[in-house]
Amino acid sequence: MPQSAAGPSKTVFDDLMEHNKGYAKRFDLGHLQTPPIKKLVILTCMDSRMDLEQLLGLSVGDAHMIRNAGGIATDDAIRSLILSTQLLGTRAIGVIQHTQCGLMSITDEEFRWRLSSETGSDASHLRFHAFRDIDQNITDQVLRIRQNAFLPKQLQVRGYAYDVTTGALREVVVS
Repeated sequence: MPQSAAGPSKTVFDDLMEHNKGYAKRFDLGHLQTPPIKKLVILTCMDSRMDLEQLLGLSVGDAHMIRNAGGIATDDAIRSLILSTQLLGTRAIGVIQHTQCGLMSITDEEFRWRLSSETGSDASHLRFHAFRDIDQNITDQVLRIRQNAFLPKQLQVRGYAYDVTTGALREVVVS
């Protein structure tokens, strides 16, 4: 931790822990169960501009939230979807991606080259799932989920594009 003449400087983690002390004093959600109340799981991007509870009208306990760069149905995201559906009873999956996603501004090749150049380590084996067309990418993720042999066939799986400048959510119809 950086030191100053006045002592150790405060970090973002110190702020988080300080906030948590007050949260823990007011905490009243210990009664919630692991399965989500709405039997819903959302796969979405890690983008900090998306407040999913406000955006979707959800409360704590209503849905599982899986977030990764791009809202991509990676093997690890699929693992979480399988656990959510098979173990915890979710029956609806929403895939939400958004405009101005950082993954739309690069290609995997460009980013691998950049990483290798900046770190001196080989990044040729890494996959970042960059994309250009948000509707096509949402369609690809919805289909990947629907076609997974370990997910229940009766699942509702739908895809949406969120506009970060207007707050509007638009369904991307996948047949």
